[in-house]
Amino acid sequence: MKEPIHFFEFKLDLIKFRNFIIGLLILYSGPLFAQMDTSKSNLSFSGYAEVFYCYDMNQPANHKRPNFIYNHNRHNEFNLNLGFIKASYSKERIRANCALGSGTYVNSNYASEPGVLKNVYESNIGVKLSKKKNIWLDAGVFSSHIGFESSISKDCWSLTRSILAENSPYYESGLKITYTSDSSKWILSALLLNGWQHIQRPNGNNTPAFGSQITYTPNTKFTLNYSTFVGNEKPDTAFQMRYFHNFYGMFHISKKIHLTAGFDLGMEQKSKGSSAYNTWYSPVLIAKFILNDKWSISGRAEYYSDENGVIISTGTSNDFQTMGYSLNLDYYLAENAVWRIEGRMLQSKDAVFVRGTSLTDQNNFFTTSLAISF
Repeated sequence: MKEPIHFFEFKLDLIKFRNFIIGLLILYSGPLFAQMDTSKSNLSFSGYAEVFYCYDMNQPANHKRPNFIYNHNRHNEFNLNLGFIKASYSKERIRANCALGSGTYVNSNYASEPGVLKNVYESNIGVKLSKKKNIWLDAGVFSSHIGFESSISKDCWSLTRSILAENSPYYESGLKITYTSDSSKWILSALLLNGWQHIQRPNGNNTPAFGSQITYTPNTKFTLNYSTFVGNEKPDTAFQMRYFHNFYGMFHISKKIHLTAGFDLGMEQKSKGSSAYNTWYSPVLIAKFILNDKWSISGRAEYYSDENGVIISTGTSNDFQTMGYSLNLDYYLAENAVWRIEGRMLQSKDAVFVRGTSLTDQNNFFTTSLAISF
């Protein structure tokens, strides 16, 4: 049994973590930053940290939450979901970002990446292609162009991520060209990628993947987005084309009431050369109510259907078909710090959740977190 963690020891651990990240940042970013003139304030540093506690009513003995959950996925223990230190460089026609991170999110999402690439949260360089128009070419590792939820929980309306978000890319690597209209109402992007959330390609896969994004924000009241992904996630010898569509709209009905509606639809060939496809889809609806400057409440309803186990495979007769509901309460300690608590229920068509030595069709859990950006 582990000894209790005292406050002084916990503070020392945070200091060690900070020094570790800074050391890595200097090691990997030194050659780039050595060429930069920081006296002109082109270089800036930022960071983020989120600690959490989750209690799963199914009480998994190994403390591991269901394998389709990649954030806040440890049961009955205090842990770091995500922490990173980021350096950003920006001039008129060039920009760069480098962020190195750690936490349970990194352990789960970067599990397939080799060596030190597991700690590369973000690393990219961008060049502005036009003097008159806002057109940028970015290359490297960057946040996914898919979805409205990111790994930074503080910026999301719900504490935990939807099943939809957890099972589509959080990060990507490759090339991205982005055009922003003069009015900033339209943002258009085209991407050439290493695949579906990969820094390093899977063995035997040499086929490029492609993505696109259209975002329309006519005013401050609402935003509409359509993103796509096209690519093969299997070795070339077992080529199976995947097509993925992501739609969402964010509506600010009033200063206190906000609504997000999203829908994902994916298709993948059943086998190489097949004209038949396995499909999966997921609708989600999130409502946020701002009570005052300090308090807000968010509720979520979602459904995820993957009858053929393309993304989430359970081996049951109906595979993964699950409804979900959550309700969270947020308290803003400061503009850059928030404490959150959330209750969430997942109800599946089949018994796909482990409870002790048996299976059940339900998973209820409670999560609380403290997040700060700096």
